[in-house]
Amino acid sequence: MRILFLGPPGSGKGTQCKKLAEKLKIKHLSSGDMLREAVAQNSDAGVQAKSFMDAGKLVPDPVLIAMFRENLTRPDVHGGFILDGFPRNVAQAKALDELLQELGASLDSVLNLLIEDSFLTERITGRRSCKNCGAVYHIKFAPPKTPDVCDVCGNPLIQRSDDKEELVKKRLETYREQTEPLIEYYDLRRTLKTIVAEGEPEEVFARILEALRIV
Repeated sequence: MRILFLGPPGSGKGTQCKKLAEKLKIKHLSSGDMLREAVAQNSDAGVQAKSFMDAGKLVPDPVLIAMFRENLTRPDVHGGFILDGFPRNVAQAKALDELLQELGASLDSVLNLLIEDSFLTERITGRRSCKNCGAVYHIKFAPPKTPDVCDVCGNPLIQRSDDKEELVKKRLETYREQTEPLIEYYDLRRTLKTIVAEGEPEEVFARILEALRIV
């Protein structure tokens, strides 16, 4: 299966992508992970991406598409893949369509994770992480045993700067302006399935499997 996930920041895309990739035994292609891997491996797309990233600029669409071309032609994605974090706008979606057509493939399903902004804000602003070991917590849904202290290594927990409420609002505004139009784009192509993303991760995952008709 070839699946694309859509959803605002904090909707649980990363968690659900990983769970579904494990269930279906297909590759999870996260744009962020792919960028870091391409840079680390010094691939053609990675070299180009690094020059923009080092300058503090957004990686342009042609470079992102080149990176996806490198990844979608790998033997371990022939059986299917899950896209996470790309495309982020209609122009990128059209470029992805062209790339998939060139490769003789197409998306089987686009899963849109639907969640209220108020719940997103609570979910994101409550996240805390350990700078030392990377463990992640939530002050309400998954708190550490001792407030502000990592259960794993005992180091102080921090709130990421982009998880603060004022920046969360900006991230959501950017999503509404740039990425939300993809819902209509894929709905017109009859590949869109909307999933209510509120609730426990296992509940959301069960809804995803039901939408995909996977036992």
